[in-house]
Amino acid sequence: MGKNGYDFYLNKCQLPVAPEKLQVKINNANKTVTLINDGEVNILKIAALTDIEFECRIPQTRYPFAVYPSGFREAAYYLDYFEQLKTGRKPFQFIVSRTLPTGRVLFSTNMKVSMENYGVTEQAKDGFDLMVKIKLKQYRDYGTKMVSIKSAETADGTASASVTETRAAESGPAPETPQTYIVVKGDCLYTIARKFYGDGAKYIAIYEANKDVIGGNPNRIYPGQELIIPSAETAVLVTASARTRSGKTTENAKGFSGGAAGSRISQISMR
Repeated sequence: MGKNGYDFYLNKCQLPVAPEKLQVKINNANKTVTLINDGEVNILKIAALTDIEFECRIPQTRYPFAVYPSGFREAAYYLDYFEQLKTGRKPFQFIVSRTLPTGRVLFSTNMKVSMENYGVTEQAKDGFDLMVKIKLKQYRDYGTKMVSIKSAETADGTASASVTETRAAESGPAPETPQTYIVVKGDCLYTIARKFYGDGAKYIAIYEANKDVIGGNPNRIYPGQELIIPSAETAVLVTASARTRSGKTTENAKGFSGGAAGSRISQISMR
């Protein structure tokens, strides 16, 4: 956690010094037109992409207020990383985790973005440090759609059409293929499962896929950890299997101890 309570991540890379200012421009695509006799009207459209801009310090020397999760890195490492994000032609996650000095978690930003451009400034007053101004733009998945037309069994003989999305929604549940997710402050497996599957009870599928990362306690995950999010189909199978095993454990526990003790064992097995 940064000394000021803010952690900035560009994909898997945490900035060593959190920027002093973050500008997020939440755009819209509404269009104002003038009607002949009714004056101006506003035509409401789907929201436009969000623009993000900030300037960060990249230190050339180790500072006590800086954060180095993987050890100290010189500025060249971060410049190479920014260049890969710009030229890689792939979106990545932009994450900002905010925490008050009291430890209370504020809201977090977790958005898929693209690196639009960045500029590097060197000034004598900054010593050997670099100031990098970064501009990001929100990224939305897109692709083709499949349209199925069926003859409707109605009196007038009209046809109906249904559209099937062939891409995963930006924040929609039930991913068709495995994905990755970087943990932010305030996350737990239950909320992550609810985000991706729409059902927090499927957290067990995420835990089973990440035991090597999380360890023996599914309640202990930490900001910066990269988790594998299984596909929706896998999550259903793993959750159903876990519930089956849990049910058997419950029956055995009741047969052995009965009453309150059996109920307690059942609760433990369901966690």
